[in-house]
Amino acid sequence: MKKKCSALLALLLAACLLLSGCTDPHESGKDARLKVVTSFYPVYIAALNLVDGVPGVDLQNLTQPTTGCLHDYQLTPEDMIAMEGADVLVVNGAGMESFLTKVLESYPSVGLITASDGIALIEEEHDHGHEGHDHAAEAHSHEEEGNPHVWVSISNYMQYVQNIADGLSNADPDHRAVYQINAQKYLAKLTELKTKMHGALDSLPNRGIVTFHEAFGYFAEEFDLQVEAVIEREPGTDPTVQELIETVDKIEESGCRALFAEPQYEARLAETISAETGAKVYTLDPCVSGEYDKDAYLKAMEENLKQLVEALSE
Repeated sequence: MKKKCSALLALLLAACLLLSGCTDPHESGKDARLKVVTSFYPVYIAALNLVDGVPGVDLQNLTQPTTGCLHDYQLTPEDMIAMEGADVLVVNGAGMESFLTKVLESYPSVGLITASDGIALIEEEHDHGHEGHDHAAEAHSHEEEGNPHVWVSISNYMQYVQNIADGLSNADPDHRAVYQINAQKYLAKLTELKTKMHGALDSLPNRGIVTFHEAFGYFAEEFDLQVEAVIEREPGTDPTVQELIETVDKIEESGCRALFAEPQYEARLAETISAETGAKVYTLDPCVSGEYDKDAYLKAMEENLKQLVEALSE
């Protein structure tokens, strides 16, 4: 009886998924003529907007939407299954996807689109120490040149979107017009958001912020903010006592009153520094995880705007 109930439940669940049109970005489309795989969340959200209404495209995201930044990411069996039969792989580039070096060597025929192409990189104080070569090296061609978090700047993200649209147009020329129309629609939304954010942030009296990671360098550059200190330069690696002392000193010297944690990580360190300096803890989202929603980037930036206006108006 238990087995019959379990089988019935499985059938009902499958039927519900079919009726609702729900899809898992790890699952393959059986009738797809073009399989597009993205490396991680912000790339997927951009591509999701661009393939809208294009027939026969199976879009899948390689990593889970809760992953965050990919510096130390390890591929799972599900990731490798997602790569099977891929026609196009869309990556951030700039050294972000070092874990894909071996994968790309195994799939030399997969077309590669690098979203960060043509975007000037900010130098980092450290590198990630990875190497790539041949076809795989294209995904990491700027690996030692700078900060890979280019999408956190709206202007850079707009270039990012256009790069992906152009790459998809080249991979699927019969539907070039749809990709480019979708790009223009999404870019119009991003332009509107960018204008709104400049209108709200440009006149704020305080410009100094302390960020949790180095993800906001491009964002700060775009909106003329000053990153006074970074709490945790290597994601997942707590700063030393000496580094924490130096961060506290920088905050006190600069008079910065706003610390920004990230929703993907615990706020423990930011709260410790807050207790020492009196600076208040807010949240900034680098858009590296979240729901699979076409407007996810726009919503995250809207929330970032609210947090910044509150933090920098005091």
